[in-house]
Amino acid sequence: MTKRKQLPPLSEKQLAIMNVVWDHGETTVGEVWSELSEGRRIARNTVQTMIVRLEEKGWLKHRTEGNTFYYSATQPSHKTRKRMAQRLVETVFQGSTEGLLMAILDEQSLSESEAIRIRELIGQASRRSS
Repeated sequence: MTKRKQLPPLSEKQLAIMNVVWDHGETTVGEVWSELSEGRRIARNTVQTMIVRLEEKGWLKHRTEGNTFYYSATQPSHKTRKRMAQRLVETVFQGSTEGLLMAILDEQSLSESEAIRIRELIGQASRRSS
Protein backbone atom coordinates (compact mmCIF):
# COMPACT_ATOMS: atom_id res chain seq x y z
CA MET A 1 0.00 0.00 0.00
CA THR A 2 1.44 3.40 -0.97
CA LYS A 3 1.36 6.29 1.46
CA ARG A 4 -0.30 9.46 0.17
CA LYS A 5 1.94 12.49 -0.12
CA GLN A 6 1.09 15.13 2.50
CA LEU A 7 0.14 18.40 0.85
CA PRO A 8 1.83 21.57 2.09
CA PRO A 9 -0.14 23.75 4.53
CA LEU A 10 -2.41 26.46 3.13
CA SER A 11 -1.86 30.14 3.81
CA GLU A 12 -4.84 32.33 4.70
CA LYS A 13 -5.12 33.61 1.10
CA GLN A 14 -4.78 30.13 -0.35
CA LEU A 15 -7.48 28.91 2.00
CA ALA A 16 -9.77 31.71 0.78
CA ILE A 17 -9.31 30.45 -2.79
CA MET A 18 -9.86 26.84 -1.73
CA ASN A 19 -13.09 27.82 0.05
CA VAL A 20 -14.41 29.31 -3.20
CA VAL A 21 -13.41 26.18 -5.11
CA TRP A 22 -15.03 23.92 -2.49
CA ASP A 23 -18.21 26.02 -2.53
CA HIS A 24 -18.46 25.85 -6.33
CA GLY A 25 -17.16 22.32 -6.84
CA GLU A 26 -15.57 23.45 -10.08
CA THR A 27 -14.72 27.02 -10.99
CA THR A 28 -12.68 29.34 -13.19
CA VAL A 29 -10.07 31.93 -12.29
CA GLY A 30 -12.58 34.66 -13.16
CA GLU A 31 -15.21 33.26 -10.82
CA VAL A 32 -12.72 32.97 -7.95
CA TRP A 33 -11.46 36.51 -8.58
CA SER A 34 -15.01 37.88 -8.75
CA GLU A 35 -15.95 36.31 -5.43
CA LEU A 36 -12.75 37.28 -3.63
CA SER A 37 -12.78 40.85 -4.95
CA GLU A 38 -16.16 41.46 -3.30
CA GLY A 39 -14.45 41.53 0.10
CA ARG A 40 -11.12 43.16 -0.76
CA ARG A 41 -9.03 44.53 -3.59
CA ILE A 42 -7.12 41.78 -5.31
CA ALA A 43 -5.74 41.65 -8.83
CA ARG A 44 -7.02 38.99 -11.19
CA ASN A 45 -3.42 38.10 -12.09
CA THR A 46 -2.67 37.51 -8.41
CA VAL A 47 -5.58 35.08 -8.16
CA GLN A 48 -4.46 33.31 -11.33
CA THR A 49 -0.89 32.97 -10.04
CA MET A 50 -2.11 31.62 -6.71
CA ILE A 51 -4.38 29.09 -8.43
CA VAL A 52 -1.51 27.89 -10.63
CA ARG A 53 0.66 27.49 -7.51
CA LEU A 54 -2.10 25.59 -5.71
CA GLU A 55 -2.27 23.24 -8.68
CA GLU A 56 1.53 22.81 -8.67
CA LYS A 57 1.38 21.95 -4.97
CA GLY A 58 -1.33 19.34 -5.56
CA TRP A 59 -4.32 21.16 -4.04
CA LEU A 60 -6.09 21.79 -7.34
CA LYS A 61 -6.51 20.05 -10.68
CA HIS A 62 -8.04 21.38 -13.87
CA ARG A 63 -9.82 20.36 -17.02
CA THR A 64 -9.87 22.41 -20.19
CA GLU A 65 -12.94 23.28 -22.21
CA GLY A 66 -12.02 25.43 -25.21
CA ASN A 67 -9.80 28.19 -23.82
CA THR A 68 -11.23 27.94 -20.30
CA PHE A 69 -9.62 26.10 -17.40
CA TYR A 70 -12.04 24.68 -14.82
CA TYR A 71 -10.42 24.06 -11.45
CA SER A 72 -11.51 21.62 -8.77
CA ALA A 73 -10.07 20.52 -5.44
CA THR A 74 -8.06 17.33 -5.09
CA GLN A 75 -8.97 17.09 -1.40
CA PRO A 76 -12.42 17.42 0.19
CA SER A 77 -12.92 20.39 2.50
CA HIS A 78 -13.83 18.30 5.55
CA LYS A 79 -10.55 16.35 5.42
CA THR A 80 -8.53 19.53 4.98
CA ARG A 81 -10.28 21.31 7.84
CA LYS A 82 -9.81 18.29 10.08
CA ARG A 83 -6.09 18.18 9.27
CA MET A 84 -5.77 21.94 9.88
CA ALA A 85 -7.55 21.64 13.24
CA GLN A 86 -5.28 18.78 14.29
CA ARG A 87 -2.22 20.82 13.32
CA LEU A 88 -3.54 23.79 15.30
CA VAL A 89 -4.05 21.65 18.39
CA GLU A 90 -0.56 20.16 18.05
CA THR A 91 1.35 23.36 17.34
CA VAL A 92 -0.50 26.10 19.22
CA PHE A 93 -2.06 24.15 22.09
CA GLN A 94 0.69 21.53 22.54
CA GLY A 95 -1.69 18.67 21.83
CA SER A 96 -4.46 19.89 24.14
CA THR A 97 -7.89 19.73 22.52
CA GLU A 98 -9.26 21.13 25.76
CA GLY A 99 -7.00 24.18 25.36
CA LEU A 100 -8.38 24.84 21.89
CA LEU A 101 -11.99 24.48 23.02
CA MET A 102 -11.43 26.71 26.04
CA ALA A 103 -9.87 29.41 23.83
CA ILE A 104 -12.83 29.27 21.47
CA LEU A 105 -15.49 29.18 24.18
CA ASP A 106 -13.89 32.03 26.12
CA GLU A 107 -14.25 34.30 23.09
CA GLN A 108 -17.55 33.23 21.51
CA SER A 109 -21.06 32.66 22.72
CA LEU A 110 -22.91 29.54 21.61
CA SER A 111 -26.49 29.14 20.57
CA GLU A 112 -28.42 26.45 22.42
CA SER A 113 -28.40 24.23 19.30
CA GLU A 114 -24.61 24.60 18.97
CA ALA A 115 -24.13 23.70 22.64
CA ILE A 116 -26.33 20.61 22.23
CA ARG A 117 -24.41 19.52 19.12
CA ILE A 118 -21.05 20.02 20.85
CA ARG A 119 -22.22 17.91 23.82
CA GLU A 120 -23.27 15.16 21.38
CA LEU A 121 -19.88 15.25 19.67
CA ILE A 122 -18.07 15.08 23.01
CA GLY A 123 -20.20 12.08 23.98
CA GLN A 124 -19.37 10.34 20.70
CA ALA A 125 -15.66 11.03 21.14
CA SER A 126 -15.75 9.71 24.71
CA ARG A 127 -17.45 6.50 23.60
CA ARG A 128 -14.85 5.99 20.83
CA SER A 129 -11.94 6.39 23.24
CA SER A 130 -13.43 4.04 25.89
